[in-house]
This record gives sequence, structure tokens and C-alpha cells, in this order.
Amino acid sequence: MRFNNISVLVVDDEPSVRSTVKGTLEDEGFKVATVKSGEEALEYIKRQKPEVILLDVLMSTGMDGIETLRKIKSSGNDSAIIMISGHGNIDMAVSAIELGALDFLEKPLSVDRMLIRLNQALEKKKLQEDYMLLKKEADERYQIIGESPEIKVLVAKIYQVSPTNSRVLIMGENGTGKELVARAIHRNSNRKEKPFIQVNCAAIPGELIESELFGHEKGSFTGAIANAQGKFEQANGGTIFLDEIGDMSPLTQSKVLRAIEEQEISRIGSKDIIRLDVRVLAATNKNLNVEVKEGRFREDLFYRLNVIPIYVPPLRERVIDIPLLANYYLAKFYRENGKREKHISPSAMESLKAYNWPGNVRELKNLMERMVIMASGDIIEASDLPDNFSYRDIPNSPKTLKEAKNDFEHKFILQALRKNNWNITETADHLGIERTNLHRKMRQYGLYKD
Repeated sequence: MRFNNISVLVVDDEPSVRSTVKGTLEDEGFKVATVKSGEEALEYIKRQKPEVILLDVLMSTGMDGIETLRKIKSSGNDSAIIMISGHGNIDMAVSAIELGALDFLEKPLSVDRMLIRLNQALEKKKLQEDYMLLKKEADERYQIIGESPEIKVLVAKIYQVSPTNSRVLIMGENGTGKELVARAIHRNSNRKEKPFIQVNCAAIPGELIESELFGHEKGSFTGAIANAQGKFEQANGGTIFLDEIGDMSPLTQSKVLRAIEEQEISRIGSKDIIRLDVRVLAATNKNLNVEVKEGRFREDLFYRLNVIPIYVPPLRERVIDIPLLANYYLAKFYRENGKREKHISPSAMESLKAYNWPGNVRELKNLMERMVIMASGDIIEASDLPDNFSYRDIPNSPKTLKEAKNDFEHKFILQALRKNNWNITETADHLGIERTNLHRKMRQYGLYKD
């Protein structure tokens, strides 16, 4: 085993220990520096960043090793630290590990044991670095991008509700980013270190969803060849995100209602009760008020889920965010695909801003990936975009001034209704019209069915 040029700092007040450890490690290929006190160690790491620090616990002058460790960690240094001591005890080792040390070695130091522990510490450090990189990539993947007033209101609500345990119902069209909102709530909550479990209620066959949510015991039904945890059990202590809740069957709705109310479940085939501590977030692209009125969704479950409603606006309602999103995804995809840097021409950007975006942010993301791969030049022109992105070809565009006026009024009222969670009084106040006038307009445009 060779450790070519891995840098190590040895901190010990005994010259013989420093000399012996330095010689041993250099023979194994390490690049070694030594200092005799905690103060010298802190000065050294201001100039250099050793990958590993061997730190003596008890030193004759100045700070002891535990205090040195505390200051190294508080400085933001992420070197792998192994404590060494000739007078070690369990309490001292526990204190060192709690402060961020990766291991603890007793003197006299065995060469073999020291090399094994150094190798283990380096592996742990690599795992920690990989985890932080994955976490950073996940944070970037799920970040909410935008500077429009609508997005600022949305982000403010997320920060407001995140620290609570309240249930949240996230509403919006397909592709608007409802999952991003759910993940942002979890990421900023007190449960952020616990599981975030997502269930797509529309994607699971009706005969399997109960097992998926609540788990099952071996032999409880054909195909149950082993015990299995359900999503609620997996999320215990954390957050469960029920996506597309409006597609859940009435039978499953009743069982989810009980799980939410009682905070307990039983696996299929078992009478044992499993106690839960789960925060429930739900999302839908349907108008659940209408679903309740037409008997497709339980009213009691709707009110349990709709403690805090959050509306995610469609892309066409936040046009000023389109350049930000387009350039973000463009850069993401040319980096991921090893392509040359590309830019969007002013005329192409105007076409993007004029488009209706029925698929919302998801559609924009897919288009930018296509442009990175298919557009031949470094500048994406309007001619590179699909035909339906030209002004004259926008689907269902109005043909007359009256049609354009009605189209605008329809969308404007719909936007206000959504922002006010379909509360008629608040929407009428928001629009500055009488309730009776609003009802008439809603009948005219068929907005009850939205």
C-alpha cells in the first residue's frame, strides 16, 4: 500500500514521536510536516491544507488537542483528523469523535495500525466529500429559479411554512415544479436530515397502491414473498410527498385519511400498529374543489390536506423568468453533453417569451436540451425553434380583437381565482368587481370546470 504525496500534519509536543512518525510515513510515500503545539498547527493550516492531521490530545504547553480540534473544525477546515494519546480514555475518545475527529489512536503507535487507520480515515473523508458533492448536485437540481413577483411570493411561502409540521397542498399545472416546492419545504424544515419519500399516486396501479403506501407481510397476498415496508413507514421521522393525490382511488383515500388523522398504520396482513411521525405534503394538477363537488375526492381528506395551500404559477404567468430558465438549462445541457457554449438570439428569446408553454418549465427544459444537441450554430436563432414558436403559429391564437380581449380576460380571471384559491369574495376584491359580475364571467368562460 503506497500513499504517494498525500499530505499529513503531525501535531505532537514530543520530538521523538514527531521524528518517528514522520520517518515512518515518508517511507510509505506520505508528504509529512510536523509542529509541536496546537497554536503552530492553527498557523500551519492557514497556509497549507493537509489531507490528514495526526493530533496529540495532551500537550505540555498551550492548547490541548481537544481544544485544537475544536478550533480547526470551527475554522471550516475539512482535513481528516486522527487523535493520538498515551493517556486515552473512552470519554476523551467520544468527545473527539463528537467534535469531528474520524478516529483515535493510543500510544505507543503501532506502524501497521497507524497505516490502517490512515487508510480508513482517507476513505471516510472521500465518502464525506462524495456525499457533499451529491448533496450540492441535488440542491442545484431542485432549486427554484426565477425573479418574478409570482416566484418571490412562492419562495416566501415556502420559507414561512417549512419550519412547521403543517400539511401543505401544492396546486399547479403539470410541469410547473410542484415537486421542487415539496423538496424545498423538506430541505428547509427541521426534518431535513430525515427521509423525503415521494409517491406518484397516478403511476401506481390501484391494486398495488395500498401495499406501496402501507407495506405488507410475507404471504398476505399472491406475490408477497417477503415482508415489505410501505412509503409511510419509510418516511417515519421525515416527509412523505403524495404527488398527483387527485388520482388516488376513493378506497385508498379513506386509508390515507386514517393514517393522517391517527398517525399510525398497519401493514397488509398484520394487526400490529406502527406509530408514525410523518409530515404530509400533497400535490395535484386538478381542482380538488371541483373533484369534491363531483364526488371523486373525499371532502374530509381534502380539508386534512389543504391546511396550507400553495399555488405554483404556470410559466405563461411569469414570462420574465423565461430568459433565466432558458439560459440556466442551456448552460446545464451544453456542459453535461460536452458541447460548445451556446447563446439564444434576441429574436429567439422573444419567440420563447411569446409562446404559451402548455408543458410549462418541463417543456422549456426539454426544448433547451434539444437545442444544445440539434442547433448547428453557437447562436440559437428563431429559425432553430420548432414551427409553433413563431408568433403566427401560436396554438389557438385569437383571430379578432374581440377574441383577443376575451382570451386575455379569461386568463386574467383564471389567474386571480388560482391565486386566491378559488375564494370568490377575495377574487372579486382582487379584481375590483362585484361578486355577481365575477360569477357571470366565470359562467361565460366555463371556469367552474377548471
